[in-house]
Amino acid sequence: MEESAKIFVAGHRGLVGRAIVRVLAAQRFRNVVTRDRGQLDLGDEAAVAAFFAYEKPEFVVLAAARVGGIKANSDYPVEFLLENLRIQNNVITAAHTHDVRKLLFLGSSCIYPKCAPQPILEDALLTGPLEPTNDAYAIAKIAGIKLCQAYAAEYGETFISAMPTNLYGPHDNFDLTSSHVLSALLRKAHEAKARGARELVVWGTGQPRREFLHVDDMADACVFLLQNYESPDIINVGCGEDISIRQLSELICEVVGFEGELTFDLSKPDGTPRKLLDVSRINGLGWRAKIPLREGIACTYAWLREHELTPASSA
Repeated sequence: MEESAKIFVAGHRGLVGRAIVRVLAAQRFRNVVTRDRGQLDLGDEAAVAAFFAYEKPEFVVLAAARVGGIKANSDYPVEFLLENLRIQNNVITAAHTHDVRKLLFLGSSCIYPKCAPQPILEDALLTGPLEPTNDAYAIAKIAGIKLCQAYAAEYGETFISAMPTNLYGPHDNFDLTSSHVLSALLRKAHEAKARGARELVVWGTGQPRREFLHVDDMADACVFLLQNYESPDIINVGCGEDISIRQLSELICEVVGFEGELTFDLSKPDGTPRKLLDVSRINGLGWRAKIPLREGIACTYAWLREHELTPASSA
């Protein structure tokens, strides 16, 4: 992938898309194309086709998606399914029609069965039932994977798919009604400290285990895959280590400086018991995560205080 190659990052305003644009710039790729939602509705088939015909990108990273945590997925399954299907179908089809050299589709670790053997190998896909709290999103992502593989099989396209583990970092969603677990806990711990609360309530039992990858590591992996991977077989991206929600909560409280008690709300769902990806395939290609979890959380908290919290609430 030459430094002058035209690269379209779909979803550049999101958590992953922003990081990919940063990494591309740092690696001196100087022809990155972006459009925000006001300029291009990726759910509009005609608009997407017209954009591809005009810009003629050589490489595409499909990082655009409707995302959210357990509550958002449970409340809006129709939107999570339909919106993601529209975005994926439109971008992937246009990439084929307009002769894109390589497309990278970003899936999610939630595509795997709820009770998949741990750590999860790529071939666990479609071997068992999904986690019901986010199955609509997962089904949409599986459809995107299969569409990329279908274009590879039928037309010889180099459309690859990467499955990231749970991501966090600058520009994450910290809204308590729709965010993922790490960003939600980070904000809850900060607010509990700010108001002098004696306890922090965490959803579920605290027993489920999750793997977390800093978004800058994910972006680095995406650029690495664009340069070094061509197989239609899906490939996991993670750090290869997991942590319990209780341990994560304790670590976040330590970083934030909240000294109250942790309380677990057993009326709330736990989700999948454990979700750790087997990352031997991407490690075998020469890529590994670099940012330790505590360091990544501290940097994310510093960003949150600077960019999303009022001076009074940051005190």
